[in-house]
Amino acid sequence: MEEARALETLLAAVAQRDRRAFRVLFDTAGPKLMGLALRICREQALAEDAVQEAFVEIWRKAAGFDPARGSAAGWMAVIARNRAIDLVRRRGRAPGWGGGGEGEDPLAGLIDPFARPDGGAEAMALSECLGRLEPRPRELVVLAYVEGLSREELSARYDAPVNTIKTWLRRGLAALKTCLDG
Repeated sequence: MEEARALETLLAAVAQRDRRAFRVLFDTAGPKLMGLALRICREQALAEDAVQEAFVEIWRKAAGFDPARGSAAGWMAVIARNRAIDLVRRRGRAPGWGGGGEGEDPLAGLIDPFARPDGGAEAMALSECLGRLEPRPRELVVLAYVEGLSREELSARYDAPVNTIKTWLRRGLAALKTCLDG
């Protein structure tokens, strides 16, 4: 909880163009964002580029961060994730989570309750709620929001129309939200 407040405070200072706060924010959040980008990019140099682009965007858009809409860490993670996926796609590859073989659970390396100071309560709740989803919605949510596959890529993979994929994703996310809120 203290780390979350510290990140919010740093983002507020960055919104005021405080370079020292930006440096502290980079030192604090950079390693976690690098880990996220590395999982998606699967290459150190590409992940570094993604994190650099993410921090440029964080600097530019810090004033737009609203703590009422979500956590600072989540806001920055979305930016880093999107930059990493963009860079990988520009190279003509599918984003992923590196390592792991065919049939391996893509969440296995994602949710580490020991990586968080709060004991990973949020990560464990997410894991539990994902486990409660039916197999197809769970797989779609993971492929879309963890692996970064587009609706079009999912459509091709499942041999289903894009609108059907959108519906399945919406239902899966609604079920996940209901579980997490409950």
